[in-house]
Amino acid sequence: MTLSQQQFLSAADHTLLAPGATRAEIEVFLAEARDLGVARVCVSPSLLPLAAAALGGIEAVTVVGFPSGAHRPEVKAAEAARAVADGAHEIDAVLNRGLARAGEWGAVEAEIRAVREACPGRVLKVILESAALSNAEIVGACRAAEAAGADFVKTSTGFDPAGGASVHAVRLMAKAVGGRLGVKASGGIRTAAAVRELWAAGATRFGVSGTAAILAGWDHPDPGASTAGPGAY
Repeated sequence: MTLSQQQFLSAADHTLLAPGATRAEIEVFLAEARDLGVARVCVSPSLLPLAAAALGGIEAVTVVGFPSGAHRPEVKAAEAARAVADGAHEIDAVLNRGLARAGEWGAVEAEIRAVREACPGRVLKVILESAALSNAEIVGACRAAEAAGADFVKTSTGFDPAGGASVHAVRLMAKAVGGRLGVKASGGIRTAAAVRELWAAGATRFGVSGTAAILAGWDHPDPGASTAGPGAY
């Protein structure tokens, strides 16, 4: 099925997670979100109250355990609870990659469940940092996320040296969750061609900061880049 521009806008989490973002930059970003017509924005937790107050009908997404994921489960749960209080509609929580790489799937599931219980009624996405995991680890993380009650699995933070979203990872994640969870592709998605490629692989949501540029090139052929380096949300 061909992805329309409106479908992309409905599936896009327009994102600003730069750690040095100022209040003025956030205000410009939020104005851009309203002009573009996106369904959601994703911002850092400290900026969430400002975003939630200014968005009107646009939903607010924030991150938990970001970007390393190496936080204690109770800290992630507390972050999630505070995010709900500050107006978040959706929570993107970073997986503890060390636990995944060690195959400690019970601990992975328990951590995700702690976050899930801290944000009842909110959409929960689990960030795997897929470029830094093996195929088996990606599949195991997807299974743990599903067992713990997550709503989505997500490729990347966009800040890890291993890279961002890839067609291979999205395809693997989509197969693992079998349509029971959504799949969010994020990290280095800069072109309409990359969006379409990831959509065809099974992505149902996109984390993008260059939303305007993607839309500007929507009707023009471009090379695409479904795998990207760090810091390129």
